[in-house]
Amino acid sequence: MVSGWPTSLLARMIRVSFLLVVHREQAYVAECVRSVLREGGDDVELVAIDDASPDHGPEVLDQLAAEDPRVRVRHLPQRIGLGASRDLALSLARGRHVWCIDTTGALALGGLAPVVDQLDQLDPDVLIVDHDLVTELGAVRPARRGEQLAALAARGPHELAALPAAAALASGAWDKVLRTQLLRDLGMRFGTAGHSELSVTWPALIAADRIAASPAAAYVRREAPNAVRDALTTGSAGDALDQHDEVWSFLLGHGRRAALAPVVREALLRQALGLLEAAPPGERAALFARISAAYRDRGGSGRTGIPRSVPELRTRLVSSGHHRSYEGVARSAAGAKVAVARARRVAARGRGALARAERVALRRHYRRSLRAPIDPELAVFAAYWYRGYQCNPRAVYEEARRVVPSVRGVWVVTADAAASLPAGLDHVVDGTPEYYDVLARAAVLVNNVNFPNDVVKRPGAVHLMTHHGTPLKRMGTDVTTGPRDLAPLLRRVARWDYSVSSNPFSTVVVERVFPGRYATLEVGYPRNDVLARAGDPETAAAREALGILAGQRVVLHAPTHRDYRPDWAPTLDVAALAEALGPDVVVLDRRHYLYGSRPGMDDLQREGRVRDVSGHPSIEQLCLASDLLISDYSSIVVDYAVLDRPMVIHAPDWEVYRTMRGTYYDLVGEPPGVVTTTLAEVIDAVASGAFADEPAERRRAFRERFCPWEDGRAAERVVGKVWLGEEPIAPRTAAAP
Repeated sequence: MVSGWPTSLLARMIRVSFLLVVHREQAYVAECVRSVLREGGDDVELVAIDDASPDHGPEVLDQLAAEDPRVRVRHLPQRIGLGASRDLALSLARGRHVWCIDTTGALALGGLAPVVDQLDQLDPDVLIVDHDLVTELGAVRPARRGEQLAALAARGPHELAALPAAAALASGAWDKVLRTQLLRDLGMRFGTAGHSELSVTWPALIAADRIAASPAAAYVRREAPNAVRDALTTGSAGDALDQHDEVWSFLLGHGRRAALAPVVREALLRQALGLLEAAPPGERAALFARISAAYRDRGGSGRTGIPRSVPELRTRLVSSGHHRSYEGVARSAAGAKVAVARARRVAARGRGALARAERVALRRHYRRSLRAPIDPELAVFAAYWYRGYQCNPRAVYEEARRVVPSVRGVWVVTADAAASLPAGLDHVVDGTPEYYDVLARAAVLVNNVNFPNDVVKRPGAVHLMTHHGTPLKRMGTDVTTGPRDLAPLLRRVARWDYSVSSNPFSTVVVERVFPGRYATLEVGYPRNDVLARAGDPETAAAREALGILAGQRVVLHAPTHRDYRPDWAPTLDVAALAEALGPDVVVLDRRHYLYGSRPGMDDLQREGRVRDVSGHPSIEQLCLASDLLISDYSSIVVDYAVLDRPMVIHAPDWEVYRTMRGTYYDLVGEPPGVVTTTLAEVIDAVASGAFADEPAERRRAFRERFCPWEDGRAAERVVGKVWLGEEPIAPRTAAAP
């Protein structure tokens, strides 16, 4: 299948073809592609190969191709790997130059213009660009190659023999813009395993007449925790050494062999030794032997006399094959770094000693409990920072009791929340010895938020993150500032084994802003099962439980909080709304849990026209009891859409909220109902019932996008996967994220 092949594209000259291979990593696809479209004009194209990606990546690519004719997509029925996919993309490219980019990377803001200028002015065969690095903790760091690239740039375009320093930069395809015709003339193909770029970047450097450099950071490379790392992508050190053999064979058949052999040989050795240092200890001896033999076969030999530097000593030991001596030198060089790191850890422990002393008894108890065997029948459940028996964990707990009755489910709650639990519910109170016992021995831990930082993820235990709402507003790494906050966040995410997703939109956002090695369960929200299955009897029961009289209309008001405000400032006068709507309408007012009580509504509450339901344990039952929802930017609008009932999006501060908090979805531009900004508009919408026609069509489109898997069986699918090992199959009717 091919999409996005406009005939107008063929009629114009394309400067750069960006080559992108997508397999998994769905969370980064849109950002990567849009960075190219943002930076480039009509003289760029992006050729994307969907390497049989088993997630929403193909849908995202098709959506981007539909939006912009510069994006061309080829879908593959079976995975062929990064190298073969790049070969295919290269065969489809129409630009004078090609630039291979990674899904997890992006063009730097303003990064393309200097590159295009260099291509126009210098007409290079190979242009090496600088980049910034985004670490797993979100810190942006220069690649520390600026001076090296500036020195290369100052020399002007030359072949490799005149620019031997460029050989040290041969690894990686994402920092090189290559002349398309040069690659086609060489007939080189990307490798079939890991480090596949080496069999193209090295021959290009060897054969190029004009190598140039651009010291400006044009690319942003991300070290994503959830990036694909497998044999067909990153590969092994052995794969790289295989590629080195291919590179050397190419050099032997090239006319520049004599001039370039020393340059290429030493550069290959430096890269090989870097791979050796990163290899597991059990593999290092065999790798060293292979590196040593290859170095000698390529004519390498250590100098005689006293070594003048550690690198020279290492080279001599490689040439002589003395592995133990080489390892001793490597350990000595690393010793100073280890000592510094150890000193920093000791200092950190000293700073926290006083705080830990207050909890030393419980910590010791926890450590002892962690040495006890895991109880395969024990599961711990928690919700909203231990606030009670609620949300997705509650639905999973109830389904697990039904399907796997041998499981002993224990809830973690605060001391205040314990009094509101259903009679007989097995629970422990946060901070007690019993709390640490169950955390230490549970086989499964379920929460809709992260457990505290000090909770240990034991080998063999399973952590299930259910979340508690579709991410309409920014969160995770997008709102966490600085490495000091990001490091604990990423450590918490690293404990997840499964992440529950209610829709494709959530999947893509969550995998980007909470990056980790977990598996996403695209099953719908367990807490919404009751909404998906509800009929008239369930609605009547919910209304009766709240004391709603026959004939009364019920309006649920459930806004989100404004975390950028230090105080609470309501955006809707609920008392005035209730007065205007009259005695036949009951307003259920549910404040966010971070807010206190509303003043000035005692009389209306006594009359029953306004019900403060902020403390009600089940938002799902409140949704069932209501005829209409008034909300703003809260994710409750997604849950309420399951019921297909009218909604009012009250957004008087939309621009402020979008600027201060940031959003992923335009609830005002694509709302699931009527949008209001004043009390009068809210009153008119509710009183007139203006929810047919266009508002109903908006709601339908919203439901298709955000509620595709809500069929009442989400909890069943979660329990089947986590406890029974069954692969969940959700209805696949989802629109693109």
